[in-house]
Amino acid sequence: MSKPTAVPFPLDIASLRSSYDSGACTPLDVVEAVVRATATDPHHAWIHRIDAEALRIRARELQARGPAGLALYGVPFAVKDNIDVAGIPTTAGCPDYAYVPTRHAFVVQRLVDAGAVVVGKTNLDQFATGLNGTRSPYGACRNAFDPARISGGSSSGSAVSVALGQVSFALGTDTAGSGRVPAAFNHLVGLKPTCGLLSTQGVVPACRSLDTPSILALTADDAEHVFSVARAFDPEDAYSRPAQTHGADFGSAPRPRLGVPRARELRFIQPGYAQAFEGAVDHARRLGAEIVEIDFEPFLEAARLLYEGPWVAERYQAIRAFIDRQPGSVFPVTRDITIGGAKPLAADAFAAMYRLKALQRISSATWQAVDALLLPTVPSHPTIADMLAEPILRNSELGLYTNFMNLLDCAGVAVPAGFLDDGLPFGVTLAAPAHQDVPLLALARRWQDALEGRAATLGATGRAPRVISPAPGSAA
Repeated sequence: MSKPTAVPFPLDIASLRSSYDSGACTPLDVVEAVVRATATDPHHAWIHRIDAEALRIRARELQARGPAGLALYGVPFAVKDNIDVAGIPTTAGCPDYAYVPTRHAFVVQRLVDAGAVVVGKTNLDQFATGLNGTRSPYGACRNAFDPARISGGSSSGSAVSVALGQVSFALGTDTAGSGRVPAAFNHLVGLKPTCGLLSTQGVVPACRSLDTPSILALTADDAEHVFSVARAFDPEDAYSRPAQTHGADFGSAPRPRLGVPRARELRFIQPGYAQAFEGAVDHARRLGAEIVEIDFEPFLEAARLLYEGPWVAERYQAIRAFIDRQPGSVFPVTRDITIGGAKPLAADAFAAMYRLKALQRISSATWQAVDALLLPTVPSHPTIADMLAEPILRNSELGLYTNFMNLLDCAGVAVPAGFLDDGLPFGVTLAAPAHQDVPLLALARRWQDALEGRAATLGATGRAPRVISPAPGSAA
């Protein structure tokens, strides 16, 4: 397998802004480098790359306008191919489903209006059904550190393109962990915002009542910067809601209270993961955090509802007309999971909703004792071969610590936490109740700033950030 080319300079937003301000490079220079870096795709990260001349035209337009008032001036980004980019096919990982939208998705439009440059559309588990990145007719997406390992999904190509240093950030989606799992496997920050704060207008639904766009970034600062631009109430999205005040900023507090599951509730499948999580807890203590053991069982039970309960019917409803008409066009594992969503009765859905409501009430007591949860993002990192051999079981394992969040209306940020002895990255997730996105990102920034050595590098680039990122909302 050939080694991919990375853009030959740092792409974290602060470093890029510094390069622009100093005249070290221009948006056109960046575009030319991105075109070269994405010319080959041995990792199967991309489905569609925008024509090089169109990218050059966009760069020249930005240079003619200048950076004033553009918070993402000249910042290249990728878009998961279940999110609309005007004039580019949206496939959702299924060629026969493809359509060509006439306008950008709401979040894409906000980023473009802020000066960001769309580079192309990225690979995904078909119809965002999976956490592994192998369920795609465009090829199993390969991990940025080890091409024999899964990339994570369903926002697979979004994560890999950022980790390889081809773009500054990428949009994904996250219903059950689709932004956080690939972030962990590729040494990235993955923001799963409070549902409704980022519009899903122009996003192919998976479970519409639970979906949210997600942000894959090199740093917590970058994730917050992009989030601050993309976030806005969208009257066209029935699930959109205004952000609420978050109250005290526990992320900046000297002694945040972090909840961890009791030892008997932790499950790890791969050697070294238990020790890696213990190291992450020690890292939190060094930041000044108070570690509080919590009853994690209500969260685990809620997680089981997502795929073992009737919510799979939402996945069927999302593409019902298409899959009923053309079942042979759907990836086999995806087809079996989705068609299974036709089986639950309305009575089953109500029973599950009642149980979820009870679990929401039970789990809410946790937030009286802690500010946020500190969890492993995943319990293991399978190879592509292992995933293909047991696609349902291995995928189910990946969602152990992620599936509950949207059902319980939580926000979450996946952050790097170092490397295992086999050289693969290990990550953890910080989670809190809805509308606590900003404190979570502040805590993620502290977490990442305190990492040392290889753990402090960005994605798979081997680079560390050069300068502190600009405050969210400032011109870039």
